[in-house]
Amino acid sequence: MRDRIHVLGSVPQSLLRALYWHADVFVLPSLYEGFGMPILEAMACGTPVVTGKVSSMPEVAGDAAVLIDPHDATSITEGVLQAREQQQKYRELGLARAKQFTWEATAKQTLNVLEST
Repeated sequence: MRDRIHVLGSVPQSLLRALYWHADVFVLPSLYEGFGMPILEAMACGTPVVTGKVSSMPEVAGDAAVLIDPHDATSITEGVLQAREQQQKYRELGLARAKQFTWEATAKQTLNVLEST
């Protein structure tokens, strides 16, 4: 599969959607993310996600992504294989999960926090 894996550096915003749409799987084995926006972007495009079970990623991904140990190459490999084998399942779960994160919902939650303090 080595010839089918592309590790990209910084990508212009204008290309992101096309890259997500054409990817078989989006892999973000990050050790730390402030929120995990790339996870939601990939899900919103219907791309199955493999991400670390650390930091904020499990909370953002829910059950809509394959969670892996970002320190373990075997775990990452198995996660990619699982996401590819169950592509339709993770595509559907991801699309549904991404719909839960709207700016309106964020504003309401922020207001609730502000009002409770």
